[in-house]
Amino acid sequence: MPKRRSGSESEDDSQSLNSSQRSKRAKTESSGEEEDLVLPKPETKSAGRRRARQRDEDDEEEEEEANPDAGANGEGEGDEAADQHFERRHREKILADLEEKRKIQGGIAEHGIIEAIEMHQFMCHKYLTFNFGPQINFIIGHNGSGKSAVLSAITVALGGKATSTGRGSGLKSFIREGQSVSEVTITLKNQGEEAYKPEEYGKSIVVTRRFTKEGSSSWKIKSKDGRVISTKKDELSAICDHMNIQVDNPMNVLTQDAARQFLSASHPSDKYKFFLRGTQLSQLSDEYDTCLENITQTFKILAQKKEAIPDLRLTFRDATVRFEEAAKAREQKRKVDELKKELAWAHVRGKEEDMTKKIEEAAKMSRRLPKIQASIDEATAKFDAATEEVTRYEAELNELGDIEDLNEQKNTLQAEIRHNKTLLSDFNADLKRMDTSLKATNQQIENLENQINAENLRMAAHSQAKHEETQRKIGEAREAVVAAESAMENLRTQRQEQVTKNEALKQEGMSADKERVRLQENIQSCQSMIDRSIESEKNSLIPYGRNIKEVLERIRTMNWVGDTPLGPLGIHVKAKDPKTWGDLLRSQLGAYLTAFAVTDARDRKELKTLLEKSGNPNNLIIIYEKDMFDYSQGEPPAHILTVLRALEISDPYVLRILINQARIERQVLSPLRKDGENSLKTLRGGGSAWTLDGFLVRVFAEGGASSNPLNLRKANDATSLLLTGRDAASEIRHYREEIKVHEAAYSAANQNVSAMKARFQEGRRALDALNSQENRLHDAYRKAKHALSVIQTEANEEMPTGIAGFQAAKEEAEAEKASTIAQFEDAMKQKREIDEKQKVLLTKMNKLKAQNDEYSQCRSAIVSKIEDAAEKRVKAQNEKKHYDTKFAEEEKKVKAAEAVAEVIQIEFTDWTAKAEEYCERVENPRKADEVDRHLKSVQKALEEREKRHGATVEQMTIEVNKAKKRLETAERDFKQMSKLNKALKASLIVRLQKWQEFRRHIALRCKLVFGFHLSQRGYYGKVLFNHDLGTLALKVQTDDQIATQGSRDKDPRSLSGGEKSFSTICLLLSLWESIGCPLRCLDEFDVFMDAVNRRISMKMMIDTANSSDKKQYILITPQDMNNVHLGQTVRVNRMTDPERGQAVLNF
Repeated sequence: MPKRRSGSESEDDSQSLNSSQRSKRAKTESSGEEEDLVLPKPETKSAGRRRARQRDEDDEEEEEEANPDAGANGEGEGDEAADQHFERRHREKILADLEEKRKIQGGIAEHGIIEAIEMHQFMCHKYLTFNFGPQINFIIGHNGSGKSAVLSAITVALGGKATSTGRGSGLKSFIREGQSVSEVTITLKNQGEEAYKPEEYGKSIVVTRRFTKEGSSSWKIKSKDGRVISTKKDELSAICDHMNIQVDNPMNVLTQDAARQFLSASHPSDKYKFFLRGTQLSQLSDEYDTCLENITQTFKILAQKKEAIPDLRLTFRDATVRFEEAAKAREQKRKVDELKKELAWAHVRGKEEDMTKKIEEAAKMSRRLPKIQASIDEATAKFDAATEEVTRYEAELNELGDIEDLNEQKNTLQAEIRHNKTLLSDFNADLKRMDTSLKATNQQIENLENQINAENLRMAAHSQAKHEETQRKIGEAREAVVAAESAMENLRTQRQEQVTKNEALKQEGMSADKERVRLQENIQSCQSMIDRSIESEKNSLIPYGRNIKEVLERIRTMNWVGDTPLGPLGIHVKAKDPKTWGDLLRSQLGAYLTAFAVTDARDRKELKTLLEKSGNPNNLIIIYEKDMFDYSQGEPPAHILTVLRALEISDPYVLRILINQARIERQVLSPLRKDGENSLKTLRGGGSAWTLDGFLVRVFAEGGASSNPLNLRKANDATSLLLTGRDAASEIRHYREEIKVHEAAYSAANQNVSAMKARFQEGRRALDALNSQENRLHDAYRKAKHALSVIQTEANEEMPTGIAGFQAAKEEAEAEKASTIAQFEDAMKQKREIDEKQKVLLTKMNKLKAQNDEYSQCRSAIVSKIEDAAEKRVKAQNEKKHYDTKFAEEEKKVKAAEAVAEVIQIEFTDWTAKAEEYCERVENPRKADEVDRHLKSVQKALEEREKRHGATVEQMTIEVNKAKKRLETAERDFKQMSKLNKALKASLIVRLQKWQEFRRHIALRCKLVFGFHLSQRGYYGKVLFNHDLGTLALKVQTDDQIATQGSRDKDPRSLSGGEKSFSTICLLLSLWESIGCPLRCLDEFDVFMDAVNRRISMKMMIDTANSSDKKQYILITPQDMNNVHLGQTVRVNRMTDPERGQAVLNF
């Protein structure tokens, strides 16, 4: 059967169009009467001009009202005629546009379409992802495979309501069974000139919505590269508004339940509401209704305001009459005003005289200040000169040094001199013994010579036997002499060894005694530290100085030029490893830990005075700036330990003070000197390091290194409690354990000293015994020699001996004499050497005594000079304090006088300004008292007149002005609001006319497109709009009806399933032509279609989609796509088959 063109007229339904369209009405009151305000339907041009002229001619106080019956009479017929006229005028143009559009391939949208969707644990899907094409997308699959879940995911991800999906009442119903959380991610295209914030999001916007069983829901809106830009729903709403995406609009996302019931079960009024909602005309209509209600309410309020204007006029007239009756009183009032003006300027003149007097007094007092300041300057100069003298003399005294070195040299020389005296004494004893021996030897030689001479005489008288016996005795005596000499030599060796041993024992004993004294001092120091720790339990500030707690209290209460002083700095500093680095850091940073810091140099003097008074004159005061600078650039690599990294500093300003003062960020710490040098060599520019073995190591930037010992004196005061990492109780336990260790060592040292003393006494006794033995051996030696001499004498007497024997004895005696002389000369030589050394030592000793005396004299002279300069400084300081006090008192008086003068000057300026405000200047006013008396007399007369009138002139004037102002304000506000409300009303009427015209245009386009789509199947149908009743009816005539029933139309409910689905598709395609959203989604549109309807519907939808410009279609069907021709613009996504549970029925 040939296809017929569908009709678009609305005839044959006149019974539904006879009633007039319902008008939007509002109530207003004018001149005390309530009438209807009718917003008319679109009028002809002549009627509009007449009504405009009428608005121009009406008085501003009258409200424009419309005749309630004028818009209703013949309104339905007029609207029907207007619709027919509009259709005749635009029909051909719309058809031509549609025909031209179908010939042109639609463009691809640059923004607002879906590129991909991803679902996790959503409905029946554990994980599902799709990539959509830019134009036409089919999602196919068997029933139960989760196709409709894609539309639900799109709605949920783009912020739509869960109820609009028809699949659940809340987000929890979308979470997959057995799971607690679900997530949907959708990717929107964002390109072209109208892209949304392309500099932030890029070419795609990724929206992720996550929701849980507990009901929480969250968004992440990310850029294409995954950066999270926002987590707020407002941002998503802004994106959807910018891209015109309306997920809650049923025409954009039509679920399968809504599509199935749309034609079969919906009422014409429901279809009409669907039409208005889908085209967003209902939203615009609701907003116009709200505007109409506000305008009507404003008309009512203006009517109430208008009723109050006559009362305001009457009040103004009454006040004017009373004001005119007080004309005579106004003359007196004028005179009062003149007198008040004169009185005001009289007061100003009196204040000017007082001001001049006070200024002269202040100037006179201030002239005395320069003289006092000169005295202060003179006293300050004296004080500075005396201070400079004291400083210079103290520097000289410091340069003079101490005499410890001289005393040490003196003690060393005295020890050497005593040692030399001992040696000289020993040499003298040896020389004496050698002299005695030499005399005996000389006597022996002389005796032998006599005996030789006598032997020659007695030789013949002696027998040979007697001679041999005598020779034997002489031999034995000589052996006894040799044995005695050998014993004496051995004894001298033993004696020298014993002297050396005694001296070593003496030195060892002195060292042991020093160790004992050191341990005793350590015990006393530990006990002192325990006492300080006990005090520290009561006062944690003990390590930082004396009375620091009171100092901090005074600091908090004093006024400072800069910020409140910071300190002591050590309360903000802790050692991370106090056991390893505590002693080293304390010895090098101790002065900074007890220091204070100020931000203004002028506060240093006050703080210094406070510290001196509290007994802390040596605490440092540092001037710093509150600058939170970045010090990280100056730090070495992280693997190198620095002072900063070894400390934990809680205050950022203290940290930066220590960086500026001690460079703790670059000061390296190392266990050994070699380790520190190696670490510094790896740093660019070198640096310095403190080592645990007591060295300051420096490596220079230009090369080279140096090492110097650190001053690691152990503090015996309270500062030794710093950086220990222990609290007071731990300190007490620590030092008590130290005392135990030192006491044990002291006991051992005491025993060692006692043992050393015993060994030394034993050595002295052994030396005394050797001396006694030496004396005995010497006596035995002399006796042996004497015995030898006696035997020789007796031999000489008793029997003759040979001359050779006497000669041999003589030679032996002479050899002994030569040996003794050699020993004597050697001893004399050593004695002379020692004498020379002793002379040098005595010379040095005398020189040291002279230096000591000179040092004492110089020191006494410098101390005397310091005392004299200090006395001068104290005197100058007292003079300065006196003049400072006097200057402060005078300055205080001057300031007080200047303040009084300034107050009077301000009062004069203020009075002058007020007087100038009040009236023009009155030249040469009388005195204030005289003007005041005159004013009071005139005011008294005026008060008597006002009593007669019941009010003052001012009150009557104020009353008239207020009444006039209220009347003018009310009239002006009423006219302005009336004009504004009329303009709003006219604007709303124009907008309603545009709205009606837009509705006609959309309806006509829908009719024509619907008829065209029906003709693709050979059907004929109409869309009947009744805007007055708010209904939309469809009439469809199929090809079999045309053959059997003629032109009788079929109601959609009587259509078959396939015809009904096809009609639904035709209506949706016609409505889609009227909306601007880039997204169209349709679920299971071909469920009840046969193969022919489905093929034609598919082709029609694909052709429509191809001709649509910048639109994306997502269509869901359970049917196969094999018999449908798919072009390049179509993308088919196939769902996997659902998993069916296999089970055995229980019979």
